[in-house]
Amino acid sequence: MSRNFIAFAGFAAFLGATAPAAFAAEKVTFMTNWLAQPEHGGYYQALTDGSYAACGLDVALLQGGPQVSGRPLLLAGKIDFYMGGNMLQAFDAVQQNIPLRIVAAGFQKEPQVLMSHPGQGLDTWEDLPKAEQYIIGDEGAQSYFQWMVAEYGFDPARRVPYTFNPASFIANPKSIQQGYITSEPYAVEKAGGFKPNVFLLADYGFSTYATTVEVMQKTIDERPEAVQCFVDGSAKGWYNYLYGDNEAANDMIKKDNPDITDEQIAFSIRQMKDYGIVDSGDTEKLGIGAMTDAHIEDFYARMVKAKVVPAGLDIKKAYTLQFVNKGVGLELRK
Repeated sequence: MSRNFIAFAGFAAFLGATAPAAFAAEKVTFMTNWLAQPEHGGYYQALTDGSYAACGLDVALLQGGPQVSGRPLLLAGKIDFYMGGNMLQAFDAVQQNIPLRIVAAGFQKEPQVLMSHPGQGLDTWEDLPKAEQYIIGDEGAQSYFQWMVAEYGFDPARRVPYTFNPASFIANPKSIQQGYITSEPYAVEKAGGFKPNVFLLADYGFSTYATTVEVMQKTIDERPEAVQCFVDGSAKGWYNYLYGDNEAANDMIKKDNPDITDEQIAFSIRQMKDYGIVDSGDTEKLGIGAMTDAHIEDFYARMVKAKVVPAGLDIKKAYTLQFVNKGVGLELRK
């Protein structure tokens, strides 16, 4: 046996002993902001189809829920990534000097809708201020409803709290109710036996990004490769979930949330695709997760006008475009 072969064998043995440690996937934790559902499908898909693993991440996906507050865990460094709601939370972080950044926008459009009964004189957006009641929750009353009042003349005196039960809306045909495009219209159709008129707020100017990926600036500074991998893997996951085989991801969603049904999952996916919630506008060229300065500035100006947020915030501190707009995953769109 030649000395060259012996040397090579020794080097190979050394590599075999060290490679697992050298190339071990980096462990990160991502928490969603609610129980598992198709609106989280891209992240579950990236786990099941290997999109995260392919670029070196071992992702632990944790569910949010009614008794779980994920953002304090992010601020405390207990989790690495958090699924935010919309841009308003990031603007609030700027106001409080919290070094939190949005690194990707899972949704190009906020899924928030208003619903009305068909054939009751509430069949267009312009009709809606005339409704007898606006059934809107407290959080919405402090955000998008203020924009509706400022931009479209909705009457604050007609707003009543939403209890996350459609019974009041179904019983009063002259009312309108908030909802998510992926859930409440389905619930109303099942419980009320009719298809409500649905108005997506994003189509009328509520221009926020939603289902954002939030990260602390410290993580960006110290682990930029992990952030890039998570953003890229999530984009690929969303493409594969919307346009590919999503059976394994849906099985994982149902395991985490046994109350969700196949019918609800199918409805939610269809609505996300039909209304361009994830993949529309800038994503068509820049890829899923896309964000632009102009889009965020437009939303901020609208919220300042509605007195939802103060003027003068340095909103560039709320997000970074460092990790998006690279066309990752565009070849997976079908």
